Amino acid sequence: MNEAPSIQWFPGHMAKTRRMITANLKYVDAVVEITDARIPLSSRNPDLNKLIQGKPRIVLLNKCDEADPRVTDKWLAYYKKNGIAALATDCRSGKGIKQFAPLIKEVLSELLEKRRAKGVMGRPLHLMVVGIPNVGKSSFINRMANSKRTKVEDRPGVTREKQWVKIDKEIELLDMPGVLWPKFEDMAVGEKLAFTGAVKDDVVDIELLASRLLAQLAVNYGENIISRYGIELTDGEEGYEILEKVGRKRGMLISGGEINTERAAITVLDEYRSGKLGKITLEEP
Repeated sequence: MNEAPSIQWFPGHMAKTRRMITANLKYVDAVVEITDARIPLSSRNPDLNKLIQGKPRIVLLNKCDEADPRVTDKWLAYYKKNGIAALATDCRSGKGIKQFAPLIKEVLSELLEKRRAKGVMGRPLHLMVVGIPNVGKSSFINRMANSKRTKVEDRPGVTREKQWVKIDKEIELLDMPGVLWPKFEDMAVGEKLAFTGAVKDDVVDIELLASRLLAQLAVNYGENIISRYGIELTDGEEGYEILEKVGRKRGMLISGGEINTERAAITVLDEYRSGKLGKITLEEP
């Protein structure tokens, strides 16, 4: 149970999205990359640097209300140090959303100044919104537009076609379908994407995945597990052993008193993804 599972998932529509991003770059002034604040590194598509060809970029650390605020601050400092504009947001609560427009105008100040010098006024900024599945692209756009214009579902890869959404007179957003990359070179990356639901559950071993998650949480967030499930943790305990404890504590038993570890695994993953296990970040800069 100690090895990260091999996870590869690259539906055909994602290859189409990569082509779509390249084809539409000429129509936008900047790229808004939405990432998951719980896994800031693993939720960044390494192909994007090549795909967006040096366009100005803003990184949003979305779902920050579910992430460890102490670690989110570290990431914001890291991006600032590396000259990348970044903002922590949470589309469900609206946190950080009001800071987006001022930040994008700051990033594109040179372009706006050139337009003013040429007397070109009133032209909206065109921004491409990209990110892997399930990071909240559609929720972000709906928050910005204060509407339900973009179909939102809590399943990876559900936004299939590009669509323009007018935010106001100054900003228009081009929503792109979620895109993963063809191969996860680092198995731990695929695993973390599976933890958050960016990779479909039906292509992974649920019990192994939940065991791996519990093993990682036990290192830095052991108190969260103890508090949520009312169990004790011991040093060197394997994730599957913790999973069995959760199942036993929750009364998830089948015939013969055997623990239903599959049901326990589904519960652990659901409660992690919904924030019931607390504010957790799995990666630091």
